[in-house]
Amino acid sequence: MKYLITLLCVCLTWAANAQLFTTQTGEISFFSKTPMEDIDAVNKQVGSIINSATNEVAVQMRVTSFIFPNKLMQEHFNENYLETDKFPSATFKGKIKESIDLKVPGTYTVTAMGTATIHGVSRPVELKGTLVSTGKNLVLTCQFDIHLDEYKIDIPKIVFKKIAEVIKVKGNMSYALR
Repeated sequence: MKYLITLLCVCLTWAANAQLFTTQTGEISFFSKTPMEDIDAVNKQVGSIINSATNEVAVQMRVTSFIFPNKLMQEHFNENYLETDKFPSATFKGKIKESIDLKVPGTYTVTAMGTATIHGVSRPVELKGTLVSTGKNLVLTCQFDIHLDEYKIDIPKIVFKKIAEVIKVKGNMSYALR
């Protein structure tokens, strides 16, 4: 609920006549591949807004909403690595660089420049993806890497070979015009 309120506050700062594309069911997944073990998880409760007038993007999710096939991995992820009691959310706030009219149907290659906040650390990032517009709906797909050390996510030496230093992340968001 907190992330919904935050996203609504972001909306209120945008122009009142802007058209907003929103979702509360976006999906972010990640994959860590090492010779010893593969780790994957998915979060299907990602909230996001795209302002069609300014091309601004906001994404927020509760980190505890990632679901793992192995419950012990999920527990370690939340308690030991992402410390979700201290850092419950991850966010991205940015702007699509390309000048496109999202209300015009088509497929667009996009780059969003902004700030990602993970594990309490905010860093500038550039995300590349594809936006497909029907005029009233958008589908955004993207892939990017997260370097654990850049977000001060410590991996104990004992499990260092089981967790990749760079995590592959995929996003898939289906937006509706509001």
